[in-house]
Amino acid sequence: MSEQLWTIESIRDALGNPALAQRFLGEINRAPAHELLSVFARWERIAKDTLAAVERGRELAAAEVRGEEPAGEWIDATDRVLAEAGRIRSARGAA
Repeated sequence: MSEQLWTIESIRDALGNPALAQRFLGEINRAPAHELLSVFARWERIAKDTLAAVERGRELAAAEVRGEEPAGEWIDATDRVLAEAGRIRSARGAA
């Protein structure tokens, strides 16, 4: 889809999620004329990123089915995420 011209309809379809598509349609319909291009361009990028993520997910799922390790460099962020969650819980307790 990235090689074809993007339209409001193709962006809406690429978003996949009905709530996200509705948000896009609302923003594009309410945008003042001088902001239409920037709103369209932002959502076009979001649609392209969404399609790329879906494709990457399919590639990873196919690799898993074949019993392969996922391609790419993977960084284990478990410790960082757990530490951040602990800080957030502590901050909530202090309030």
